[in-house]
Amino acid sequence: MDKVSELLKEAKPLYFREKRKKKQLAAACAVLVVFLGFGIFTAQEYFSNSSSDIISYQNSSIIEEMGLPTDEYGLLKAD
Repeated sequence: MDKVSELLKEAKPLYFREKRKKKQLAAACAVLVVFLGFGIFTAQEYFSNSSSDIISYQNSSIIEEMGLPTDEYGLLKAD
């Protein structure tokens, strides 16, 4: 019985240290997931808005700027 008590006394700090490490790792992973999710969300908003702004504010087509005949969609007119 004394050997078991000594073994428990020796293992107790190690057990709680490992348990604390697992909790810290789980908390760090949760924070990482939150930051990555937020980063992906903001990057998606930034890139989707910037590309739609470029498309929506471009009123004339390149073909029309070159002086070629275009249809109502800005595509090359083929007669």
